[in-house]
Amino acid sequence: MEVQSDAIKGCSGMRVHDLGMLDGPVLLFGGPYSNLQATRAVLEQASRFAAKPVCTGDVVAYCARPAETVAAIRAAECAVVAGNCEAQLAAEADDCGCGFEDGSTCDLLSAGWYSFAQSRIDADALAWMASLPEIILFTHAGARYAVIHGGVSNVARFVWSSSPMSVFQAEWAAAEAQVGPVDHVVAGHSGLPFQRDVGAGRWINAGVVGMPPHDGLKQTAFMVLDNGQPVLHRLDYDVDAAVSDMENARLTQGYDIALRTGYWPSEDVLPPDLRLSFANG
Repeated sequence: MEVQSDAIKGCSGMRVHDLGMLDGPVLLFGGPYSNLQATRAVLEQASRFAAKPVCTGDVVAYCARPAETVAAIRAAECAVVAGNCEAQLAAEADDCGCGFEDGSTCDLLSAGWYSFAQSRIDADALAWMASLPEIILFTHAGARYAVIHGGVSNVARFVWSSSPMSVFQAEWAAAEAQVGPVDHVVAGHSGLPFQRDVGAGRWINAGVVGMPPHDGLKQTAFMVLDNGQPVLHRLDYDVDAAVSDMENARLTQGYDIALRTGYWPSEDVLPPDLRLSFANG
């Protein structure tokens, strides 16, 4: 049984939505990235597990079906925290605000897909994006979870499995300054799934469904939280159809190839210890 409460404000004015007590499984995922086929597949998994779907944001990004992906997420009544892409699109900003370094591969590639997404998202979808919470709360198996996108201090902050403990501690403190004590944090943005014990609790990144996690496999990733245990699952979906959509939309800058090879065209966004220098060589 799910108890849904109204949106509230955090202590410093951030938009917070408390889902209340979630007694059944919770399906955690991030980054649909305008990949309609992967989005439909993960929502089917939520039905299979009889799980509440909770998304860490960036519904719209690299792939070719932004409007349809938003519509699918909304129709499923998925809980969504605002990603930097939603925030930037809603604000009619000039770029995705992903936090990429100027001149990096990600920075250069973002211009193409971001302008494409802007041209496909209507006013109703933008209003929905503007209304999304910046933090989602829920209680499961006696533990209180805070769901964020990248960081609380910066929505586009990259937090990796190998980030210094001080990064986790600072973002945890920032979350608790907004919503009070939490037992675990669920985050997204970086695109690589991981769990890390950071002392106060677990930092859980469920990965993204719209792009593979740079490991040479086409499958993307999500997690199912059941009885307090998050379990990673790989997601099969119609990759060829997603690539065909991108080719038809002329979004062929490299992310289309990544869907098939399992390797990002933008490895330079990763910290050195997580790079696979042979992948694109």
